[in-house]
Amino acid sequence: MAPVLPRRSFLAGLGAGAAAALAGCSRLRGDAESPGPVPEAAVGDERVERRRSEARRQDVDFYTAVPAGHGDGKGLPVCLVLHGASATAADFDDFGFARFLTDAVERGAQPFALAGATGGRLQWQPSGDDDPRALVHDELPAWCRERGFDTTRRALWGWSMGGYGVLRFAQTYPGFARAVAAFSPACSRGDAVFQDAGKLKGTPVGLWCGLQDDLVGTVKALEQALPEPKAAGAYADGRHTRRYWNRCTPAAFDFIAAELNR
Repeated sequence: MAPVLPRRSFLAGLGAGAAAALAGCSRLRGDAESPGPVPEAAVGDERVERRRSEARRQDVDFYTAVPAGHGDGKGLPVCLVLHGASATAADFDDFGFARFLTDAVERGAQPFALAGATGGRLQWQPSGDDDPRALVHDELPAWCRERGFDTTRRALWGWSMGGYGVLRFAQTYPGFARAVAAFSPACSRGDAVFQDAGKLKGTPVGLWCGLQDDLVGTVKALEQALPEPKAAGAYADGRHTRRYWNRCTPAAFDFIAAELNR
């Protein structure tokens, strides 16, 4: 068994600026030093391990989280998480993902597990002997099956580079995921995601982007290029930051939970 790293502590309390930003959101917390508003919810079975990835030819961090009250998550469907360029899977506990997961269930969503691994900065595309796409396609589901998660029911969620990654992955492997949620995907007009937009037909897609994000025009253009209307998502005040993405996470988890349990 690979060693389990201790879950890092979260900052509690509200700074004055965050308190103003969170008016009306009594379940959320955050301050100037935190990654953004995080639900006041319990952490369930949350782990960060080191695993050998043959696809990436190196050891990687492997993260999993199960909502509180659902034991080790056996039998739960799983959402695979693709991180952005400035993050790794070892950061997910500090981002509050386990609390968001429990919060979603407490608000009425059907439970699911989260799983992710560190994919480097390759836009989740293969480069030489380093293949983070194979990590997601082959190794992550295998590691999740070892945990007892139901890998026949899968969704994809990512932000920035990971937002690009989940869209590209769904295009490359139609039917692999029941749904895709992308926050501020780092796409550009004319790139592979735009060129293959038609391959997303049949996959429910959620798109979120901040109105002050430099990518908002591109994301809106991508929405128009989708073969079907987006299934979830919104545009609201916010930049290309964890603070904005954390504000979107409850809606994204509700969307993912519903699609995983259809």
